Formats: sequence, structure tokens, C-alpha cells
Amino acid sequence: MHPYQRIHSGSRVVPHLVKGQWRFEKGPHTVTSPYTGQLMLELKGADRALVDEAIAGAATGAKEWAQVPIKERTRVLFQVRANILERMDELRATISYESGKTLAEAEAGVMKGVEVLEFALSLQNLDQGGKMEVSRGVHCEVRRVPLGVVAGITPFNFPAMVPMWMMPIALALGNAFVWKPSEKVPMTSQVLGECFTKAGLPPGVLTIVQGGVDAVNAIIDHPEVRAVGFVGSTPVAKAVYTRTTGLGKRALCLGGAKNHIILMPDADPDIAAAGIADSFTGCAGQRCMAASVVLAVGKVDGILAKVAERAAAHRVGETMGAIITRQQVEFLKDAIARSVNDGSKALVDGRTVTPLPGYENGNWLGPTILDGVKPGSEAATKELFGPVLSVMRVGSLDEALAIDDGIDFGNATSVFTSSGAIAEEVARRANSGMIGINIGVPVPREPFSFGGTYESKYGSGDITGPASLAFWTDLKKVTSKWTMPKDLNWMS
Repeated sequence: MHPYQRIHSGSRVVPHLVKGQWRFEKGPHTVTSPYTGQLMLELKGADRALVDEAIAGAATGAKEWAQVPIKERTRVLFQVRANILERMDELRATISYESGKTLAEAEAGVMKGVEVLEFALSLQNLDQGGKMEVSRGVHCEVRRVPLGVVAGITPFNFPAMVPMWMMPIALALGNAFVWKPSEKVPMTSQVLGECFTKAGLPPGVLTIVQGGVDAVNAIIDHPEVRAVGFVGSTPVAKAVYTRTTGLGKRALCLGGAKNHIILMPDADPDIAAAGIADSFTGCAGQRCMAASVVLAVGKVDGILAKVAERAAAHRVGETMGAIITRQQVEFLKDAIARSVNDGSKALVDGRTVTPLPGYENGNWLGPTILDGVKPGSEAATKELFGPVLSVMRVGSLDEALAIDDGIDFGNATSVFTSSGAIAEEVARRANSGMIGINIGVPVPREPFSFGGTYESKYGSGDITGPASLAFWTDLKKVTSKWTMPKDLNWMS
């Protein structure tokens, strides 16, 4: 039995959070657990009328929240942190059961979100502006002010972490936040929402709207919404960015990836094997930072054998989680078959795996390594979003970097090597937004910000860290003079 099933039995009705009140509306949208295949929840997506009502409440809350000093706003967020840690067992069980993660992965995602929250707490001690006497008797001052109502649209694969990339920073800066979780994983939003509201947020400062594309469009189109953050696939990121900016609003939309790991012959075999295997199997490959392609430079078969051994040792349902839907499992199996038919060899084949007892009806695919993948093929260029690693054989670092630069995405590039010169060359020449040196998942720790390039990101800035402040705020410039200067210049 999954730990979540010990906490809750049967299906749940997932609520909206409107004007500080939870609204439970049973609806036609149902979701089953990736672990068990059992009915997990029932959901009624918000229509435009409910979105309008919710955002009207958010606009009222934004006016009140903006007047609260930042030190008092962060005091509420301190309590949010305590509430999250107190409910960690429930949070990780819920995240695991609805997204397919292992319990350890679910908790790690929450803790990464807490790390961003801790960065948001530090904003009270950072300079919120500056003032200078620019001429005798004349002062210029800059003040960072909230936008008002802002929104976040988040994906299934990190039900707590990704919204916590956005919410704590936006709220600490004085905005009201409207959150639309993925309709595949809405249960976490209730637990996380309770952690925020019970900390003392005024009504409307946090709004949660459930639903699909209609709810997304209604949020984007609402005139009170000033900025939209999004994380998901590249086609949807582009669509959200285009719709939002077409209305003259700010948008920062993170898309997909096809991350390359350059494997050099001088790499430490143990570090490389662990880093590569854990990168593509972690979260069952359902994360934008997962390794997708190994660019194997020269004689590295011994290291690849270690990667295959470590990957094959995984037990689905225990050390590796489930795939989000059965349709995605079938898509991945078909993609593997197409690659094998095209000439690649399955060093590890996860299409036939045996899950743990009780999980037989879940969505399972074991780790799969395809060797000899051809340049330009589906397995080499398309984001598959699963525990599938493509190995492409190349003759030099230059060839590897050319392949890395030739794809549409620019999320992450890693290199495994013992050479500082090679590592620096990859860091200098690779065009991805995040670079790893002997790191398989190069996610920056706060305060270093998260974000890719090319079709992995639409918009400017990054979603976390200091680079995010400009997205969630405006700068107000104040010029003042209180006395008549004795000498005159062009400003007088």
C-alpha cells in the first residue's frame, strides 16, 4: 500500500481557493494514480466566471498586501516554512501518489522549494532601492513596488517545487498570486495552499484555480493579471508566452529540454557512472534537467557499462517512480521501438518490468539505454520525457559541442572529465543556460537562478534568484527637491 492510501481512502474532490475560502465542486474530470491506477480525484475546472470572481478577490487582496511592510510579509512566510516542514509526511505522500515520484524525490522537491522560500525571506534584508543626491538639493530615489495580481501556471512533474519557485518571491515582494496547478496533480495544491493560508495571508493574496486550458486562458486574459510565469513543455510555453505578451503583459515561460552530457575518456568512472545514471533515471526521467543524450567521445565503453549496471539495478515502484499516464508509457515504448528499428541497440531495455505487489496496475517503464543513436533521429533530438538515455558516438569534443549547439533547446549541458581545460571549454562554448561539470543534474542552488536559453525559455530573466525580482516588480523613480540651491546648473 502506498503511504498516501494510509492517509486518505477513496477519491477526493479537489477545491479552488477563492477569496480565502476553499470551494469544493465535484466535476467530471477524473485522475488515476500513476502508482496504482486507482481513481484518485474528481475535479471541476474553473469557468471564466469563477476565474473572474477569484481574480477580483485577488485584486482586493493585492491592495491590502502591498501596504504591509516587507518585514511583516516575510514574517508570514516564516510561518509558511514551519507549516510545510510540519506537514512534510503528508506532502511527500501526496506528491508521490499523484505525480509518480518516489517518496525521497517528492521530499527533495519540497526542500528545493523551501530553499527558494528561504531566499524570499532574505529579501527583507536586501536593498529595496537606493537614494542619491544627484545635484545640490536634488535627490533621486528608486523604490521596488509590486505589480498587483500575478499568476503562475505549473506542471505535473514537480507539484510543490515549481510553484514555490514563484509564489514565495512574488508574495514577499507584495503581489497577490493566482496559481493554476496542473490538472494531472491538483491534490498537492490543497495541502500547500493550506500551509500558506494558515500562516496568516489575507484573503485573496493567494488564489488557487483548478482546471485545464480554459482556466489558463481566462487567467491570462483577465485585465487585472499583470504577469504570468509558466513551466511546462516548449509548445505550451510558446503559446502561453505569445498569448500573454500579445496582451501587453509580462511573461516568463520555461519550456522543454534535450540535455546533453559530454562523456570524455578521462572521466572518473565512478563519478560519471553515478552522475549519468541518476540523471536520466531520477524522477523516472520526467524533469527538464534529466540527461537525454550522452555524447560519448572516444573509448568510454567501460564507463557506459557502469552506467548500464547502475540503471538496470533500479526497482520500479521502490527506487524509481512511475510514469504520469499510461498514454505516456505507450508513447515511450513506441519511441524505443522506433529507435531500435532504426539501428540502435538497447543496452538496457525497460519495456518489460515487474512492479512491486499492489502496483501492478500502475504506469511503469524501467530505465532504457539506447546505444548507437543516429544524429537527427527522434531519440537524438526530441524530448521524450521518460527514463530513456540515447548514446551517440562522436570522435572529438568539437563534434560533441557542435551537436549540442545544433538542437533547438538550451536548458542544460554537462561534461564528465578530469581535465580542467576541457571543463572550461565546455562551460565557455556550450550555449545552454545551465552547465554541469561532473554534475549530471546541474540545478543551481539559491541564490543562483534557474533558467535556460533558446526554446527552453521564452522571456527575459530567470524564474528564481535575484534575476527574478525585476519580473515580479516595477521600479518607481522619485526625484525631489526641498530647498533652493545657492548655485544653479542645468537641473535647476
